Amino acid sequence: MDWLAPVVIKIGELGAWGPILFVLLYIAASLTPGAPAFFLTVAAGALFGVWRGSVIVFIGASLGASAVWAVGLPLARSRLMARMTRDRRVAAVREAVRGEGAWLMFLLRLSPLVPFNILNFALALSGVRYADFAIALLGMIPAIIMYTYYGKVVGDVAALAAGVAPPRGPEYWALLAVGLVAIFVSTTMITKAARRAIERQRSL
Repeated sequence: MDWLAPVVIKIGELGAWGPILFVLLYIAASLTPGAPAFFLTVAAGALFGVWRGSVIVFIGASLGASAVWAVGLPLARSRLMARMTRDRRVAAVREAVRGEGAWLMFLLRLSPLVPFNILNFALALSGVRYADFAIALLGMIPAIIMYTYYGKVVGDVAALAAGVAPPRGPEYWALLAVGLVAIFVSTTMITKAARRAIERQRSL
């Protein structure tokens, strides 16, 4: 964060080039599992405002997630993954995620409890269809708007990088509650679909 905050601040000073470079930075961050996507989202609100920042983040996050899918697809079909899926449980979970499609991924995107970068790689390695993957990205919108709003309230990228916590109003707790429900529903869907997949394998 020590090096990232000055970079983000500099990007905000570059006028028309700022949003373009911010999108490119978000794409690069999406390809790095441990990158602070949350910080970038909040920082966008401080730099560009709520609505403009939300659009910029959604574009960057969508392109970044798509890049992860493109990188992960060959790995999902690799020999290593084939060896891993010899375990019926692993194969069943992958089949469950693919089988439930866009609705399941939308629920996972809706929850702020699931880290953005990790979810990207997990879904890509499951071998899901890109059409379903892309549609489900719409589930990011509520969290993006909320976090850019918090960034706008703080209004200082350096303060955010130093650890100043954005305020948590009623909208935060509402989204958290929705996220918990989404996690419960998606976990139930995966469990049931995986159980059906295992039963099908046993019947073969």
